[in-house]
Amino acid sequence: MEALGHGLLPLGAVRTCQKEGRCQLIGSIHFLSSPVPSSLKSLKYKNNIRMQAVQEEYELKQMKDMAAAKKRWDALIREGKVKVLTPREAGYAIQLSNKMLLDVRPSMERKKAWAKGSTWIPIFDVDTSLELRTLSLKATNFLMGGWWSGVPALSYNKEFLSNVEEKFAKDTDLIVACQKGLRSIAACEVLYNAGYNNIFWVQGGLEAAEEEDLEREGPQPFKFAGIGGLSEFLGWTDQQRDAAAKEGWGYRLTFSARLVGLVLSADALFIGAQKVGQYLQVLRSH
Repeated sequence: MEALGHGLLPLGAVRTCQKEGRCQLIGSIHFLSSPVPSSLKSLKYKNNIRMQAVQEEYELKQMKDMAAAKKRWDALIREGKVKVLTPREAGYAIQLSNKMLLDVRPSMERKKAWAKGSTWIPIFDVDTSLELRTLSLKATNFLMGGWWSGVPALSYNKEFLSNVEEKFAKDTDLIVACQKGLRSIAACEVLYNAGYNNIFWVQGGLEAAEEEDLEREGPQPFKFAGIGGLSEFLGWTDQQRDAAAKEGWGYRLTFSARLVGLVLSADALFIGAQKVGQYLQVLRSH
């Protein structure tokens, strides 16, 4: 379940940093620093090897856990314990048979778009803890791609099941949805094991829904609810590219202008830094 809260950490970035010999280990986070003194290289090499072994073991455990979970989820569907619906079928079921839609997405996705009348109980949500380990995971998540994707570190909602039980009886027909379909199938397993036996899983998640499939509320289309970060700002996500292909050049020019503005801002900062450096050199020379 932990693997669904944050992505696997890519070893490539860690190994590159280790190879150049200019990383400093603080908890589980790597920060670039000045070159390591030769007297410390031997100790640092041993620490790096140990860190790499721990990291690989952690990634292997996550992959094994996900593989085992996928087998369980496939069995739930194959044995009919969880029924599969497309987003369009889910929309029909809600309209025609008054089935309840349980939205298990984290808050940053829910606030962008949601199905009208749905009940929101996240199975994972943004981790707001200030514990040292949590802060370390947040920093690692950001450095390893969160800045680009906009996806924050998430933690399992320990009150998920109790919150669902407060809202719905065990014989309720529940349609469970998330953004892409992965966390919702995990939620289906939790609910089935707790005694819910009328569970429907939205395959592909709300991201696979067309606008006419479900009655939507919120400022953005379902397809855009799961994107964020710099990639969203620049319009470089698959969802935005698909929209650009349909809407034409006007849509693309908006993000092209943003890219140009970002480049110019970075260039201005670089020039400013150069001028500050030159000014400091002049001061030192006097």
